[in-house]
Amino acid sequence: MPETTFDGIVDKYVEMNVAHPFMEGNGRSTRIWLDLMLKRSLKRCVDWSKINKNDYLNAMQISPSDSAKIKALIKNALTTKIDDREMFMKGIDYSYYYEENE
Repeated sequence: MPETTFDGIVDKYVEMNVAHPFMEGNGRSTRIWLDLMLKRSLKRCVDWSKINKNDYLNAMQISPSDSAKIKALIKNALTTKIDDREMFMKGIDYSYYYEENE
């Protein structure tokens, strides 16, 4: 799958979550992978602190049949801070938060 446009990158991200749907660990790995694809192709990454956990989980749940919501969440959280260590580490912290049981 191509990864040269925003839509192509997120579509690939959704497909990987379908192909490898393990709750523990997979989400963190694929979110880091998503950021790396966005960084390489679009010079952007996701500020995960701008995406509500429940909104994200609900959007990911329906993403195989309708990726519009996850694309909107991600697009609204994009930043140009691709070389910011704090942004990268915050993304990892949020990944653990997204996978916590409530």
